[in-house]
Amino acid sequence: MTIESKYENELKDIPAHLKGETRIREVKTRVNQNVFRKIVLANYDGKCALTGIDIPELLVASHIIPWADNEQERLNPENGICLSSLYDKSFDIGLISFDDNLRVIFSHRLKQNVGKEYYDKYFIPIQGKDLELPQKYLPQPKFLEWHRDSIFEK
Repeated sequence: MTIESKYENELKDIPAHLKGETRIREVKTRVNQNVFRKIVLANYDGKCALTGIDIPELLVASHIIPWADNEQERLNPENGICLSSLYDKSFDIGLISFDDNLRVIFSHRLKQNVGKEYYDKYFIPIQGKDLELPQKYLPQPKFLEWHRDSIFEK
């Protein structure tokens, strides 16, 4: 007896004729994003604003309004929050956001996972948690409102 999975159709052998190859491609690069990252990480004392994780390789200078959506605010440190990778991704795809009091709020999609081990382990500890306040540049309320209106719950 097998357990059905939504990935079952993808679980198959790789055809013998396929090869792992490399190609040279021209790509657009975000210029000065590293400056933004340095300022945002320094603003949060090199720690995730939710968990305190201080391993730089796991930290992301997360844009509240994404880079692609607002050219004028791309490098504005008030448009950034230092988050560890899991919470950055959760924020980017609208599973979590922050209310006007800088408290974490959960989307309905995320709440559908109540009772699952990973939910209890990684999300319950941050539910309703206050964002650690940065040293200088507070997240702009209008940016957080934009995130809630445009990304959260979408």
